[in-house]
Amino acid sequence: QVQLVESGGGLVQAGGSLRLSCATSGRTFSTYAMGWFRQAPGKEREFVAAISWTGGSKLYTDSVKGRFTISRDSSKNMVYLQINGLKSEDTAVYYCAEHSMPWKITDRAADFGSWGQGTQVTVSS
Repeated sequence: QVQLVESGGGLVQAGGSLRLSCATSGRTFSTYAMGWFRQAPGKEREFVAAISWTGGSKLYTDSVKGRFTISRDSSKNMVYLQINGLKSEDTAVYYCAEHSMPWKITDRAADFGSWGQGTQVTVSS
C-alpha cells in the first residue's frame, strides 16, 4: 500500500514562496507519475501539477504556470512543489497523489489512486 505524507504548508504573505514536500513509500516510485492537487474552501479539488516517472514531462494548470515548479527525487522517493509569487487565490489544502497506472501521466484526479492527507497553504494579503 502506498503512503504519501505532505509537509511544508503554512501561512505566507502574498508574493511569498513555499516549498511543499511529499514523502512516498510502499511501491516502485520510479515507475509512477506524481501529481499535486488543491482544494479551496467550498470548491472542488483541482489539478495543479504533475510530473512523469522520469521527471522529463511536467504538466501545469494555467493559473500556476511560471510560478509553480514540480520536481521529484527518485533516490529519496520525494516529490516537491516550489511555489513562488503566492496569491490569495492559491489558498487551499494541497494534496500529493500517485498515478494509478505506471508509465502514464495525466491531469485528472480520477486517474490518481493514492493520496496524502494534505497540507494547508494560506496566503494573506
